[in-house]
Amino acid sequence: MMQAQDRDAVALSARTLGALFSFAPDSEQVAPLIAALRDGSWQSQWPWPVADGLAAQFAIASDEPLAEAWQRLFIGPWALPAPPWGSVWLDKESVLFGDSTLALREWMRATGISLSERRAEPEDHFGTLLLLAAWLCESAQDEAFNQLLAWHLLPWSGRFLSVFIAGAENPFYQALGQLAQETLARWQAQLPCAVADKPLYR
Repeated sequence: MMQAQDRDAVALSARTLGALFSFAPDSEQVAPLIAALRDGSWQSQWPWPVADGLAAQFAIASDEPLAEAWQRLFIGPWALPAPPWGSVWLDKESVLFGDSTLALREWMRATGISLSERRAEPEDHFGTLLLLAAWLCESAQDEAFNQLLAWHLLPWSGRFLSVFIAGAENPFYQALGQLAQETLARWQAQLPCAVADKPLYR
């Protein structure tokens, strides 16, 4: 069973990162988080040590406004440098709503999890899975949290984040990708079960 302190740390980091990967930078969910990341006030509140260089990278100025970077990285209209849906990485056809998405849906159904909103977005969006991980921690569903990570998130998130960082071309989102990499590595180190070994197709 996860200790309460560890659970709080994972929930805080998952909810923060999940929001930053899910919502536009000018949204009410994310604007305060971006302000904190840029002024450095978040570093002392983060559950684990963060290198000063990484923390400072969030404040580096860029010619590309953050809203435009978000559009390019998460919306389009051009091909996304690192599509944030698991099935793009886990399915041979690299499609949305692929077999891995259906497997996630079946697991959610068997676990009694239903997303509250009506969604056109596939459930295996990286940000959505982080927010789900936060909710599972906050509600002390440790077994479901471990399964979500081991079966449905960590098998592809490392590759996704590496490609995301390489293609971000924006210091804020490069730093966000690196922070997510470090944070998920912390989670995996505490995981009591092995991460599923799944082939990746990107």
